Amino acid sequence: MLILNGDLTTYMGVYEQENIETLETLMENVIYDNPLNMEETILHHKEGVDLIPSNLELSGMEVTLANAMSRECIMKNVIQDIKQSYDYILIDCMPSLGMLTINALACSDKIIIPVQSQYFAAKGMGHLLKTVSKVRKNINPELQVGGMILTLVDKRTNLAKDIRSELKENYGSIVNIYNTEIPLAIKTAESTSSGKSIFEYDKNSSVAKAYNEFAEEVLKQDVKERKQNALAKGYER
Repeated sequence: MLILNGDLTTYMGVYEQENIETLETLMENVIYDNPLNMEETILHHKEGVDLIPSNLELSGMEVTLANAMSRECIMKNVIQDIKQSYDYILIDCMPSLGMLTINALACSDKIIIPVQSQYFAAKGMGHLLKTVSKVRKNINPELQVGGMILTLVDKRTNLAKDIRSELKENYGSIVNIYNTEIPLAIKTAESTSSGKSIFEYDKNSSVAKAYNEFAEEVLKQDVKERKQNALAKGYER
C-alpha cells in the first residue's frame, strides 16, 4: 500500500522533512519535464506501508498548477509508473475543492468521503458530489464514489444519528453510507503526538478496532464489485 499525505508524514514519525523529496517536488518535475526520482521519494515504514511525503509547501502548488499544461492530470502522471507495484494507493486530500483535489480525483478509481458528525460538514456533500460528477464527465470516466463514513462520532450524543439520518435521506439512494463509524477518542490525539499509528500505539482501542472494521468493509465491497464487473464482462462476450 502506498499513501500520499502531508500530516501523515509527521504522524508516522518523520519529523525531519527539510532534506526529503516530497509530492510537491514530483509534481513540479512533471510540470517542468524533469526526471522523476520515485525511489528517492517513497518512504518505507516499518508497519508495512509506503509513503510519499508532503508538507505545507504543497499548498503553493495551487498557484503553479494554474498555468500548467494538462494541469488536472499532473498527479496522475506522477503515480502512473508505480501503480502496478501496489494493490492500493491512498491519496489523502485536504477539505477543499481546489486544483490539488481535482488532481486527486482525476487519477483515482474510487473516493471515500469522511464526514465529521457535525451539521455543517454534512451540508457540503451536495457541492462535492457535483464536483465528482463533473470530473467523471470531463476528465476521469472511471471515477466512482465508494461511500461516506462518519468520523469523530461522540457516542454520548444523538448528533451522529441525526447526521446519518440526514445523509441517508438526502444521498442514501445514490451513495453508499458505510456501517462503520470512527469514534471520537483521546487515543487518536495521543497516537498522533507520539509519532505512532493508532495500531502501534494501542491496537485494542475503540478507534483501532473501528478502522479495522472499516478496512474490512471496504475490502468486501471491493471484492464484490470486482466479481460483478467480471461477470458483466463475461456476459458482454
